[in-house]
Amino acid sequence: MEIRNIAIIAHVDHGKTTLVDKMLRQSGAFRENQVVAERVMDSNPLERERGITILAKNTSIHWKDTKVNIVDTPGHADFGGEVERILRMVDGVLLVVDAFDGPMPQTRFVLRKALALGRKVIVCINKIDRPGADPMRVHEEVLDLLIELEASDDQLDAPFIYASAREGTSTMDMAEPAKNFVPLFETIVKHVPAPPHDAAGAFQMLISTIDYSNYLGRMAIGRIERGTVHVGDTVHLLAVDHERKPIPGRVTKLYGFEGLERVEMEQASAGEIVALAGLEGVEIGLTITDPEHPDRLEGIAVEEPTISVDFLVNNSPFAGRDGKYVTSRQIKERLEKELERNVALRVEETESTDTWTVSGRGELHLSILMETMRREGYEFQVSRPRVITHFGPNGERLEPYEELAIDVPDEFMGTVIEKLGPRKAEMLEMKNPGQGLVRLLYKIPARGLFGFRSEFLTDTRGTGIMHHRFLEYGPWVGALSGRSRGVLISMEHGTIVAFALGNLQDRSTLFVAPGDDVYEGMVVGENSRPGDMDVNPTKEKKLTNMRSKSADDAINLEPPRVLTLEGALEYIEDDELIEVTPTSIRLRKRMLLASDRKRTSREAKRERASS
Repeated sequence: MEIRNIAIIAHVDHGKTTLVDKMLRQSGAFRENQVVAERVMDSNPLERERGITILAKNTSIHWKDTKVNIVDTPGHADFGGEVERILRMVDGVLLVVDAFDGPMPQTRFVLRKALALGRKVIVCINKIDRPGADPMRVHEEVLDLLIELEASDDQLDAPFIYASAREGTSTMDMAEPAKNFVPLFETIVKHVPAPPHDAAGAFQMLISTIDYSNYLGRMAIGRIERGTVHVGDTVHLLAVDHERKPIPGRVTKLYGFEGLERVEMEQASAGEIVALAGLEGVEIGLTITDPEHPDRLEGIAVEEPTISVDFLVNNSPFAGRDGKYVTSRQIKERLEKELERNVALRVEETESTDTWTVSGRGELHLSILMETMRREGYEFQVSRPRVITHFGPNGERLEPYEELAIDVPDEFMGTVIEKLGPRKAEMLEMKNPGQGLVRLLYKIPARGLFGFRSEFLTDTRGTGIMHHRFLEYGPWVGALSGRSRGVLISMEHGTIVAFALGNLQDRSTLFVAPGDDVYEGMVVGENSRPGDMDVNPTKEKKLTNMRSKSADDAINLEPPRVLTLEGALEYIEDDELIEVTPTSIRLRKRMLLASDRKRTSREAKRERASS
């Protein structure tokens, strides 16, 4: 049987997972009466809630006499590490582009990686049935992008398919009606090259991703580059570093991918994507080889992180109330475990034994880790994100810059441009493709995006769309203005009372509700003006036997602002922390006592005056 290995790549929300969904259905991967969920490849609960793909996943379909192994990859720039390693085990990519939006920042990022590895490209212009879709304009934009990214002549000759993933139809020519995915299947089989066929050579495989089984432990997933492997074979794990000794092991289980199922096999040959179980010390980027032919494959290079935060053991007065895992040992072990499969993540120890610096590709990348940990029962604190700076050849300080793409209605364009000015954003392009939306393209320091998303959604009344990706390291632009408003800080420990909040809500936006527990130093709301303010949200109404006209007036409170992890990361300042528990997300000051904060503020002022 012939094999084709292909990855589905695209910008977020351009329809990759829906496309794979319909490919599985039309290829006969499911029984006629089988009940299957929508977006079946998004199996992670977080993926279903957010409507995005976070982890790359394997599946396969059969078309006539060919088995097509498909990898569904994330579309968000923060999970680019998943895409980079997946491209090593495929021979072609299906680039999905929205027929309305056209190429977006992440489209450029994933396509550049695929072209650099020499992968064959098939372009699928999706959502041709979307109102306002212009497939021919997008066709030209994709060709311009291929030329700009210096694609080879063979890659420039990429076939184009026009599809509606939601309807399950595709066509090679817009003049012909789209009926089903037959044109798509036939194009994949025809244009994607077959994988290496050296089944007679010595076994060799690069570990591209890792899975975990409660019964079998860690499982190595990758494409067999050479030779054949059998259950029971003795193999060696080789690190990229030649000084590390080979780790011997024996293959106890061997699995292939059929539809959504993992099928046990006795043997597999070159070109097949498989999962091996029974090996100790499995890590992404290691080579599994025949012991007598220890030939290393080139490791997986992933772009460096650009943003870091501090993870701290929770030391607030409410520490240990909600969490199952709260000690420094438990948090450290969990972070080290995450490193095994999250290749774009970095974890470093600090001078403090209860603090770790965790670096990633963006706020979403880090917040997904935090959300996963809190759902597993971990309790911890997180600092404000900060960018990772480098130094240039002449000793100049460099910081990461992002390419920011914004689609915004005409009436809000002026407000958005005005807000980006103080954030040191440089406009690269502005075009109006019609449909009432203006496309703005900016180069902006990564620091300038902190806190911008919530402002942007407010300014555009939820109608604006923004995406960004890492662009390059550039000159440090100096200090940027932070949060324009202060916060309300509780000066008492106790239970929040509606009477106290009624007096506070006129001058603030509240983060808490009556009945919530609060401690001294906890942030309970946003002040309506600059500067922090200490308040008592536990103050009760004094009871007397005297009656007055307003004594029994009802207290009408507005609903509090619900803080998400991403929103909290964008919101806090350097002197604040986020307390993350399985049931709550709270903001607090690093120094809980008001006297300590005042003393530190006075000392800082004296230092500035003396310098």
